[in-house]
Amino acid sequence: MAIGGRPAVMTDRLSKLLAARPWLLADGATGTNYFAAGLEAGGAPELWNVEHPDRVEALHRAFVEAGADIILTNSFGGTHYRLKLHNAQDRVRELNQAAAAIARRVADELGAELGREIVVAGSVGPTGELFEPVGPLTLADGTAAFAEQAQGLAQGLEGRGADVLWIETLSSVEELEAAVAGCATTGLPTVCTLSFDTNGRTMMGVTPRRVAELVHQMSPRPVAFGGNCGTGASELMAVLLRMREAMRPDDVLVAKSNCGVPEFVEGQIQYNGTPELMADYARLARDMGVRIIGGCCGTTPEHVRAMYDALQAHQPGEPPSLGEVVTRLGAVSAGAAGQGPLGDRPAGRAGGRGEGRRRRGRSADTTPDGDCTPRF
Repeated sequence: MAIGGRPAVMTDRLSKLLAARPWLLADGATGTNYFAAGLEAGGAPELWNVEHPDRVEALHRAFVEAGADIILTNSFGGTHYRLKLHNAQDRVRELNQAAAAIARRVADELGAELGREIVVAGSVGPTGELFEPVGPLTLADGTAAFAEQAQGLAQGLEGRGADVLWIETLSSVEELEAAVAGCATTGLPTVCTLSFDTNGRTMMGVTPRRVAELVHQMSPRPVAFGGNCGTGASELMAVLLRMREAMRPDDVLVAKSNCGVPEFVEGQIQYNGTPELMADYARLARDMGVRIIGGCCGTTPEHVRAMYDALQAHQPGEPPSLGEVVTRLGAVSAGAAGQGPLGDRPAGRAGGRGEGRRRRGRSADTTPDGDCTPRF
């Protein structure tokens, strides 16, 4: 990947809003809300872009009406590798174009009605494959897969596609590099967030500080970076406290936390975070200097509305201590707190090589079907 310094001056919609506003609110989950609307377990949400576009549009509208400035397209699993699980690997461009077109229509039409500018972010999730040297996927093949998806999102229908490409829930350095390189083929700006779900690191051992260092080396540099998904709001806030240590003055941090933690309730997975908890998380994120705040798994429009109301009324204070984060949001792992061997041990290029070897032959995500249910 090319090495660069400061990011180029951007004239895109996201950068313009960041220049004019102290904070922006991103949307919430996809999957849990789609399950409530009829998506079957194990189904591909991306197929809904052509089978049930009205349901996809309804969720986008609900998030915008709740106060979201940024809506992510229904394309998280939109690479060749993820769609292959549903025998849809030959429909990458079609499904991503449709995802972008639905979100674009909501952003333009509802945004005009409400008098607000809405950013369409093309969601780009992990391939579900392990990259070399711990897995079989080469950087070139991964880059090509991300480029194919990104070009569909950028194009949309009739040339009206995404404003920015939103790379999310990654766990390895190699996949981040491939995703940024693939997205760069479109000329659109990018945002990237990793999922810190293993004692303050990603599954592949990448530390919060390492993410900031990587972003600073990229050219073109992402407009914003941070964390999403993971194991709850307290853990993500602890991770971002550590990421702040490597921040530069012009960095824009992103927090898109899960809505609490998942629990089995009457045979279904539900997240236990309340609107009140997510509102407090949003306030703490602002105190920490985070400028793009949203929700991930389990976050409904009700939660997003609570976050919007909290941010509207909040005057940012001093960055919270780790102790304050724990008191208000819950306990964190030793690694996220910077304690113990996982907090201190430097990560290799791909993170923990041993961890990768133990997982060889299966998805780099956390559930058997290769879907860590981000934004679910």
